[in-house]
Amino acid sequence: MKSTSNFSLETGDRLKIAIQKSGRLHDDSMRLLKECGIDVSNGVNKLKSEASNFPLEVYFLRDDDIPQYVEDAVADIGFVGENVVYEKEKAVDVVEKLGFGKCRLSIAVRREEAYDKVASLNGKRIATSYPVLVKKFLDSNNITAEIHEISGSVEIAPGIGLADAICDLVSSGSTLFMNGLKESETILQSQAVLIKSKTLAPAKQLLLNKLLFRIQSVKKARNNKYVLLNAPNDNLQQIISLLPGMKSPTVLPLAEEGWSSVHSVISENEFWDIIEKLRDAGAQGILVVPIEKMII
Repeated sequence: MKSTSNFSLETGDRLKIAIQKSGRLHDDSMRLLKECGIDVSNGVNKLKSEASNFPLEVYFLRDDDIPQYVEDAVADIGFVGENVVYEKEKAVDVVEKLGFGKCRLSIAVRREEAYDKVASLNGKRIATSYPVLVKKFLDSNNITAEIHEISGSVEIAPGIGLADAICDLVSSGSTLFMNGLKESETILQSQAVLIKSKTLAPAKQLLLNKLLFRIQSVKKARNNKYVLLNAPNDNLQQIISLLPGMKSPTVLPLAEEGWSSVHSVISENEFWDIIEKLRDAGAQGILVVPIEKMII
């Protein structure tokens, strides 16, 4: 069957992407590709798949292995956590922050321990799966401590006497609390990023640019809301001044004399502050609609 896509779908022309085969980043990575209009089959225990409507080949790998695959150009690009990129220290380029998988790499100590700044870590034993990042943090603060590299759940280490503190990824902090620990220092704020090979061929770079365009459009849509409201003409200019929009708000006359319909886009970060100001300025019938894609 002949493809209706504008892209060549020959295997050699495909952009090869590595994503986590299971775990906290897998579902969000697959969801992002879907939101970008890319259809990828993800069967059980499947290690490789091809998109049906974009020249993309997907490798499902262990998170820790992705930077190595991209450095070696086995995969052209990858979705992976920043914590893994900086821990593995591979020769790859970070191209785009993806906005999901947000967490922090933090040092935690026993809850009952008196902790007074980073100097409290001097002479401590720290259990972690991130020895490179921990050492850099300790060195930058002139701290001498013993690093115990372990894999798996490190939260148990202080409880069994293996370490005095740990360094691990933290989201809500509930796991630390259940193990009698408290967060004391944040080493790195992390999220999923897109990395690429430093030897990416020009033809592959063009495909990556097309993928990035889609990703950035999806991200902009996530971070903004479409707002429709009714504004009294007496306060119209004040209301418009609160709504910068993508360029400027759209204003349309209503059937009821003295009123206009105003359409605009509001950033998620400013949403509630602006909505309250709009209401105080006399805006009524405010409707808020999610945006699927946003092209600027």
